[in-house]
Amino acid sequence: MHRRRVRVAASVVLVILASAGLRAQTQQRAIYTSVLDKAGAPVLDMTANDFIVREDNRTREVLRVEPATAPMQIALLVDNSSASNRNIRDIRDAADEFIKAVVGTGMKNELALIAVAERPTILVDYTTDPTKLLKGAAIFTQPGSGAYMLDGILESARGLKKREAARPVVVAIATNGPELSNRYRDQVIGALTDAGASLHIVMVGRPPTDVLSSEGRERSYIFSEGPERTGGRYDNVLAASAMGMRLKQVADELTHQYLVTYAHPQSLIPPERITIASKRPDVTVRGTPVKVSK
Repeated sequence: MHRRRVRVAASVVLVILASAGLRAQTQQRAIYTSVLDKAGAPVLDMTANDFIVREDNRTREVLRVEPATAPMQIALLVDNSSASNRNIRDIRDAADEFIKAVVGTGMKNELALIAVAERPTILVDYTTDPTKLLKGAAIFTQPGSGAYMLDGILESARGLKKREAARPVVVAIATNGPELSNRYRDQVIGALTDAGASLHIVMVGRPPTDVLSSEGRERSYIFSEGPERTGGRYDNVLAASAMGMRLKQVADELTHQYLVTYAHPQSLIPPERITIASKRPDVTVRGTPVKVSK
């Protein structure tokens, strides 16, 4: 009887040690997540049971869900090339709406304002001061210029990585004028992924139509695939007067995100693809994995 009790006790100890070992091998990862209803408004009642996280199609356990409160570092790129001339007033108003919605009023988000005519130019460096940003947003069209939007996205992503931004975001107000950046999709999307940044594009006018030039083809691909692969959004606004409302929606989405934390088994090989979805059929979900510090 004594030996039996010893064996049972030893088995219990082994089970406890095995469980402790599994817990030690499991790490935590997180995703900044947007959830929108059919009208495009943020959904604010999500729980851990509502989310499905997959790494390379392997489902992971969602540990907790909470409002995302960490300050964002946002690069706002504005196309002020000659193609913006007809819509520059609406573009300025849209930039103002976005700035007011993400900076100030107790928020600690930092925002930089960057123009992309001729070359990416920082009009206002990263700041939490809405007064400086609104003053800098008095942007005018640069006559005879083309856009270097892809250069702007690439340089902004690299700058955010260099700053070690904890919650980086790139937002671009674009037009359908000539794109002059000599950049490739893997460069631009790779830089965004490397920084852990989401890409959000609001384009005024028709979608990109230049598919004959290399620059135009790369822009079309990046505008199509970049937001999807980084957890951002792409919006096409045909009426320039509606841009302010659309930028306000982008800001509303960013300021009402969740931080979804899930269990990640320890591994020497990181997952190639991380996705987040919802069990609820009536919502749209997109997410940007939090960059893991090395």
